[in-house]
Amino acid sequence: MKAAWYEKNGAARETLIVGEMPTPQPGPGEVLVRVHVSGVNPSDVKSRRGRPLNGPFIIPHSDAGGVIEAVGAGVPPTRIGERVWIWNGQWQRPMGTAAEYIALPAAQAVRLPDNCDFAAAACLGIPALTAFEAVRLLGDIQGKTILLIGAASAVAHYAAQFAVLGGARVIGTVGSDEKAQHAKAAGVAETIHYKTEPVTQRILELTGRRGVDAIIDMDFSTTANLVREGALMPHGKIVCYGSNSMEDHVIPFRPMLMNSLQLLFFLVYDLTQEQRQQGLDAIGDLLAAGRLKHTIGARFPLEQIAAAHEAVEGGKVMGNVVVDIA
Repeated sequence: MKAAWYEKNGAARETLIVGEMPTPQPGPGEVLVRVHVSGVNPSDVKSRRGRPLNGPFIIPHSDAGGVIEAVGAGVPPTRIGERVWIWNGQWQRPMGTAAEYIALPAAQAVRLPDNCDFAAAACLGIPALTAFEAVRLLGDIQGKTILLIGAASAVAHYAAQFAVLGGARVIGTVGSDEKAQHAKAAGVAETIHYKTEPVTQRILELTGRRGVDAIIDMDFSTTANLVREGALMPHGKIVCYGSNSMEDHVIPFRPMLMNSLQLLFFLVYDLTQEQRQQGLDAIGDLLAAGRLKHTIGARFPLEQIAAAHEAVEGGKVMGNVVVDIA
């Protein structure tokens, strides 16, 4: 099969190889998926740059859309021919979705509704599931105000939609007018230009000095300051799934204690079975009903996978970056 892989850490053009690999075979409880479109996420480029390899090579990417072509023992043969989307394809294993085929546990290949194309399917495993879990952890959000950090990001694009569907008002931070338009298209009611506006001051203005009920946070390294400044109302929640700096951070203990704030972390790769199933069910229902908007910011053929990784690293693409395999 045709595939892309790397054998060492480093820059995309110095490490990524496109060539032929043996086609995997599905083991017991597994399915073999013919990958049509593979999704590229920030975690993929971070892994390539610096995460130690857990084998002699890594075929990157965790997300994809494709078709089941074979099944292993214990998997119903009726699944052959099924259109699916894939999650955690390369989590703790060397064989990801940047290849014509991937064999993986049957549960990680989820039925894809006929009205959803493979490019959109390649946006679901990390972006949509992360967004769903971030919103789910907030509980009942009807009538509440949520601040989305980085509201034009791939995850926030889905989080805004889930939050609005749950009855929330969404405020988002953005870095440009173009990103503001993109965020508003997903349901964000008001945007704050964090490069030119005092974020906490604008939050207080937009909320009648109350602060927001919750923050969905992609960058804890800067969001902690918003707590110190009073952007989050008493008994509010912060849901955090990432940080631009992975160094240890000082949590603003006093304002969090005195205001009974909650700080909730999660890793989308490590959801419990119950959490994962709730996300899969909800996303499946919304997909089938045609109620989710997807944004493909850039598409590349497999031969240009290095350019796809560079596009993600550059941070200028609004929407998801995908690689066409088939």
